[in-house]
Amino acid sequence: MNIGQLLISAAVGASAKETAFGGAVAAIGTTTAAYLGGWDIALRLLVFCMVADYITGLLGALKLKKLNSEVMFWGGVRKGVVLQVIALCVLLDQFVGNESPVFRTIALYFYIGREGLSIIENLGVLNVWVPQAIKERLQQLNRSGNQHDRP
Repeated sequence: MNIGQLLISAAVGASAKETAFGGAVAAIGTTTAAYLGGWDIALRLLVFCMVADYITGLLGALKLKKLNSEVMFWGGVRKGVVLQVIALCVLLDQFVGNESPVFRTIALYFYIGREGLSIIENLGVLNVWVPQAIKERLQQLNRSGNQHDRP
């Protein structure tokens, strides 16, 4: 196999199935990114935080021996709903004629903050060092009843 064929098969796949699958993934990813207002740093940060929260939550549940597939399922559904809210905010920005994505930006920052707090809580369960000031603030939130519904 010469270098040209190798490069082509690496780019589009060695078989028709690989090419079709790659094309479908690219189409879905492009469409999703467009509905979410583009694949900018804020959206990448939110997705990164969502994945980190899911993984640290899973690890915490394993550590506590409280792994529950239903809780994991609804956690994934919740993250999907968050992405739908981001898409709604993109549409709202377009509807009111915003030159800048005001609603989208507010929603992204809000959900990045929520995911960040959840990651910190999960790190505490995993006994990863968290600064004392953050631990105290989280305890104050828990005492005031503002904690979001989490396992």
